[in-house]
Amino acid sequence: MAEAHVHGVELDWEAVFAGQEATHVDLPTYPFQRQRYWPKPMALAAPAAHDGDPMDTAFWDAVENQDFGTLADTLGIGADGRDSWSDVLPTLSSWRRQQREQSVVDGWRYRVVWKPLEHAAAPLSAVPSGTWLIVTSQGAKDDEPVRAMEQELARRGVRTVRVPFEADDTGRAMALQWLGEALVDGPVGGVLSFLAQDERPDPFHPVVPAGVAATTSLVQAMTDLDVTAPLWCLTRGAVSASRAEPLARPVQAQTWGLGRVIGLEHPERWGGLIDLPDVLDEQSAARVCALLAGAGDEDQLAVRAQGVVVRRLVRAPADRTKAAKPWRPRGTALVTGGMGALGGHVARWLAGHGAEHLVLTGRRGADTPGAAALRDELTAMGVRVTLAACDVADRTALAALVKEVEAADGAPIRSVVHAAGETLQAGLMESDPAQFARVMAAKAAGAVYLDELFSDGSLDAFVLFSSGAAVWGGAAQGAYAVGNCSLDALAEHRRSRGLPATSVAWGGWAGGGMVDDAAENTLVRRGLRPMAAESAVRALVQAVEQGETCLTVADIDWTRFAPAFTISRARPLLEDVPEAAAALRTDEPVEDMAASPAAALRERLVSASDAERDRTLLELVRTEAAAALGHPSADAVEPRRAFKELGFDSVMAVDLRNRLTAATGVRLETTVVFDEPSPVALRDRLRRELLPADTGHDPVGDETSEDAEARAVLAAVPIARIRAAGLLDQLLRLAGVADGEEAGAGREVPGSGDRVDEINAMDIDDLVRMATGTKDS
Repeated sequence: MAEAHVHGVELDWEAVFAGQEATHVDLPTYPFQRQRYWPKPMALAAPAAHDGDPMDTAFWDAVENQDFGTLADTLGIGADGRDSWSDVLPTLSSWRRQQREQSVVDGWRYRVVWKPLEHAAAPLSAVPSGTWLIVTSQGAKDDEPVRAMEQELARRGVRTVRVPFEADDTGRAMALQWLGEALVDGPVGGVLSFLAQDERPDPFHPVVPAGVAATTSLVQAMTDLDVTAPLWCLTRGAVSASRAEPLARPVQAQTWGLGRVIGLEHPERWGGLIDLPDVLDEQSAARVCALLAGAGDEDQLAVRAQGVVVRRLVRAPADRTKAAKPWRPRGTALVTGGMGALGGHVARWLAGHGAEHLVLTGRRGADTPGAAALRDELTAMGVRVTLAACDVADRTALAALVKEVEAADGAPIRSVVHAAGETLQAGLMESDPAQFARVMAAKAAGAVYLDELFSDGSLDAFVLFSSGAAVWGGAAQGAYAVGNCSLDALAEHRRSRGLPATSVAWGGWAGGGMVDDAAENTLVRRGLRPMAAESAVRALVQAVEQGETCLTVADIDWTRFAPAFTISRARPLLEDVPEAAAALRTDEPVEDMAASPAAALRERLVSASDAERDRTLLELVRTEAAAALGHPSADAVEPRRAFKELGFDSVMAVDLRNRLTAATGVRLETTVVFDEPSPVALRDRLRRELLPADTGHDPVGDETSEDAEARAVLAAVPIARIRAAGLLDQLLRLAGVADGEEAGAGREVPGSGDRVDEINAMDIDDLVRMATGTKDS
């Protein structure tokens, strides 16, 4: 009855409750009891492909192809109606193509939203356990949030130790010294960092905020000292948790980009990110303490006067009912990185839609490979083109270029597209401020300079090319994530000042641009498919026209992306994307064993000896691991070598898990490759799952008490004494693994290299079991 009601069936409630003396009752009042009783809005799924009636399909195919003959036959149009249809068909065909293209783009569009934390993992009065380190910077201007948190923790009886990082040194050695001194009294329960609030430029690399550099050094020092207590990074005004709330401190927002990378690279020591309200009163401090005591899986939160909100990624198809302001380029457009692949695509669109003068910048100017050909192509489209050698990270040079162009044109620049940038693949443990500075110079510093130069409201469009690394992070992409996160924050900050700004966080573009071929292949493996450039530009233009501030545009295969992204810990960021939630669902039943290929494997194992079982399962693990790694045979997978050393990443780990689940019927977790770190260890795990101790099968026969006593006596003798007595070889011969021994004749013997590895790793119990053919008791 409830199912019928929620699906819109009208019910006669008087008849339902007739004779039951039912009465109306008031529901609990949500705003005061902080528990939601009302249905949630259904999350938007990806636009579905059209699988309608065959006649509909035939009609629209004829329309798209402007095949009037087929259309006339389908609709039964007579000769007298052909003229009117021939006039409208081109328009209808164009409309149909646009709708299909828009459906594709809608499937790529996402945005970040904030929603109330509905189920707190710890009560408001919860007390964080252990001693907490409070890491601060002596260069931070405001100490008020630090003192407020110290007071609240002290009120709850929590011991705290302040660790003051130096103002003029953000390096790793400094962090090691201060953190090491704070740990002399023993392990700690958590680390609370206020380093992000130091917004000063790093003293040696000014394009990097001191707080970002110091936080990176803190993580490195924690790793060096093997501190696995959770690290919580606190900011204030670094996010806009509602439309009415401006993003006040874009510099601190860069720590959010860094924090998401820390969570991916160092999940074992990651707590999360918490943005504080402008005034940290006693109630807000209490909420922060409760989160430190237990936030569940949440690691991206904001505390506000109304409560705690959490960060989510959701689908964001274009609102076709919303009146859009067409972006019709006029006058001069400045495109940084304009001679690169992405800048070139945007330049072509600008040239074809009204721009009169295109200024394309790059460090090498006209000497950039392909620049001359692009200039000729754009000139042929009827626009004037300037190829400027200008490093946008050089504010003086950029200001001089803008001044020169506007003086020559006699009019201000009308559109700015910032597509310049540099990438770097390096884990946080291998990174230093100099590397961060190199990546952030063009991307982050260049955007800040453009914002300063175009803050008078004269622009029609201010467009920033960001990356998905800013939205969800990226392992080995710390500097890149921070730089792109700064663009998103800058766009929100500009909007709060009444200035135009649109930042698009991109997935991969087809045909090069943001990544090279090798990186593109890696992205595809991880579930980020390359997008056609023409459709990507369409998405960009639409974002500008609809006044989007921050938008993510990426073609994501969630069946690949979500399991790999969550392999080390849960990531609530994705739970409101229906396809991601489906990919992560673990309650789906495994395929019926009786009807699956796994049934034959189980039957084979049940009737096999212990040695045959181990050999079969190890061969299975090595074969599937080789397939996941792309090797032609299992020979490349050493039995006892760690999966990480073999080259496994999170995507390969998920692939191997899926392969083994399909082959065995065992539901394995995505982290199994890291939980069972070698093929031999994973083999043992599969054996435990497939053949639990109570199977009742023993191909050799039930062990007698005499057998058990013999095993116990042998187990008590050190293996060195057995070897010295000359008995070890006899045990091995009994097991049929000694070369040339008749006892092993007729038995299937595994590869000598693999077997030697196994024997070398055995203890006396294993050797005795191998020799006597018995199983674990």
